Order: sequence, then structure tokens, then C-alpha cells
Amino acid sequence: MKLALDWTPNTNHTGIYVARAKGYYDEAGVDLAIHSPADDDYETTPAKRVADGAATVAIAPSESAISYHTHPDYPSLTAVAAVCQRDTSAVVTLESSGIDRPKKLDKKTYASYDARFEDHIVRQLVRNDGGQGEIDVITPPKLGIPNTLLDGTADATWVFMPWEGVQAERDGIGLNAFSLDEYGVPYGYTPVLLADPATIETDSDSLSAFLGATARGYEFAAEHPEEAARLLAETAEGPDLDDEAFLVESQRRIGEAYCSEGEWGWMRHERWAEFVSWLADENVLRTLDGDHIPAEEVDVAALYTNALLDRGVDRNG
Repeated sequence: MKLALDWTPNTNHTGIYVARAKGYYDEAGVDLAIHSPADDDYETTPAKRVADGAATVAIAPSESAISYHTHPDYPSLTAVAAVCQRDTSAVVTLESSGIDRPKKLDKKTYASYDARFEDHIVRQLVRNDGGQGEIDVITPPKLGIPNTLLDGTADATWVFMPWEGVQAERDGIGLNAFSLDEYGVPYGYTPVLLADPATIETDSDSLSAFLGATARGYEFAAEHPEEAARLLAETAEGPDLDDEAFLVESQRRIGEAYCSEGEWGWMRHERWAEFVSWLADENVLRTLDGDHIPAEEVDVAALYTNALLDRGVDRNG
């Protein structure tokens, strides 16, 4: 089993490292290899790794599933679990910038991860607050994007508040955080675990075993944030993993989001459908050539599956 992470190891990934450290994968017969984007300086996105067959599963935002289902050249990818069931991300600016609401981002610079729908979503966020959505977009090297606010390269970017937000707090840096739900964007699950439908069809038992062990890891992390943070620090390699106090605080902030809608991993059809409808209604959902894609052309039920979750897995064993 090959897993492609969406970022260097952080508390979005704690359940995976807990499951490996505590032997949950071994018990489930899962031999897991983890790829960090730092290994190749994010040359290839995690979703692309699954599409190319270089990874079995990948962590990515839910819009990656939508993007691959509407891409002419790549196989569709399906979300098999929600890593977090509540969105903890936000578009942020520095408090010192005076940009204290999205509409003030007009004519400002946004540091983008260059995802297919990302810039359109941010522009609509600005419009929803009364702005024109006229932002200047730059695409710095992905792993350096959070630093663009500090070095003055950009006025805004998109981060996870339990990670970069907590880092800023500890460094005495004030941030203005614009959550998407607060400004009328019914954002989907983020992040999710993606797999190729062909793999889901032919190797469902292995995927289910992996997800069952992973669920145990995330449930443990939610209940035991201090020990989970310690296990992440001891078994993962990446920036800021040597700051115990930071890791524990980050883990406490994100723990509730793992299972906020019930059992870890489960996804609601209504949430997927609402996000797809919003993308279509706001003309964000477009082909690569810029043509509008109506919501009814997207098979929402094919974007995700809960079928591999909780298939007889003993979470307490």
C-alpha cells in the first residue's frame, strides 16, 4: 500500500502515523509506504500520483475528486474516506495588512497552490463579501507558500488553521482568517483519501483493511492528543515536529474535526452535492477549455464511497 501525503507530515496525518506506530497496520496485514511531497519538492501532486499508478491512495482536497472526474485525460478518482469531517482551512492575511475581510483582497496578491478550481473559489469568496474578485494570482513553490505572507510576496493564501494558524500564534503573528463557510462557500470535505475506482473494484479488501486501521489511528489521536502528538514526532520526519508544545496544541485543535460527523471517514451525499452545485452555479465548475459544466453532468455518487469503511474491522482489538 502506497500513500501520497498532501503536505509534509503534520497533524492532518497524525492518525496514519499513530496507526503505524501502534501496529494497527501490521495487525491488519497492511504494509504501508508513505510518500511526503518534500521527497521531490512537490513536483507531482498526490492525486496525480494515484492517477499515474505511483500511489494506491492519496490525501487531497475534495475538489481533486471533482477535478479528476471532469478531466479528459486522467482516470476519475474517488474519495474513500474523509480525513477531517469539518473544514479547518481558511484564506488568511496578516492582521498588520489591514485586509480584515475578503472584499479587501481586490487588487491584492494571492499565493496559489495552482489547483484547478482554487483561484476561482477564492475570487468567489471575495465576491460573496461584496468585492469584485479581482485578485492577482502568483504560484510560488508549493512548500514555501505559507511563508509568502511574511516575506511580503503575497497578501493572502490558504492554510490549515490547526497547523499554520497555531504556528503563527506561537510566533506572535496575528492572522485574519476567512473561513469559506462563513462567506457563503459550502466547501467540501478536506482533506480526503482518494483512490482509483479500478483499485476500489479489484483490491477492496486491502483498501478496507487500510482504512480500518487508519480509522483506529485517528480515533486514538482524537481521544489522546498528547500521546498522538508524541507518536507523530517520534515516527515522522518534517518541519516543526521537534516542537512538542506546538504539536500538542495543534493536535488538540484538530482532534474534534476527525470525527465531527460521527465515525471517522464517513461522508454525507448532501455535502458533496451542495459543493458541486455551488461550483456549477457560480460558474467555477468548468472544463480545461473554460466551458461551463452543469451540475447535472457530474455524478455526485461516483465522487465518493463509504463502502470500504467499517467492514467488520475490530477497532478495539
